[in-house]
Amino acid sequence: MILGVSFDSVKENRNFAKKFDFPFALLSDPDRRIGLDYHAAADPEQGSADRITYLIDPEGAIARVYDTVDVKSHPGEVLSDLEPTGTE
Repeated sequence: MILGVSFDSVKENRNFAKKFDFPFALLSDPDRRIGLDYHAAADPEQGSADRITYLIDPEGAIARVYDTVDVKSHPGEVLSDLEPTGTE
């Protein structure tokens, strides 16, 4: 499952998703509680979230944190990390 989180309102997120044909659920976090909990914001007044990706394993534990995201190469990096290693 892939979820996106934005500080924008539900309406703004809906418009964004429609405009860009966004294929994933986009959660609204205007009070920045999720952003603060996941270190995408340093304080509740921060204007926009830092781009961070969390890969969460089937048990709900954080398996990897990508705190520097290059939007062009990041999808491939995550997909590569999801491929089985054959050592399990």
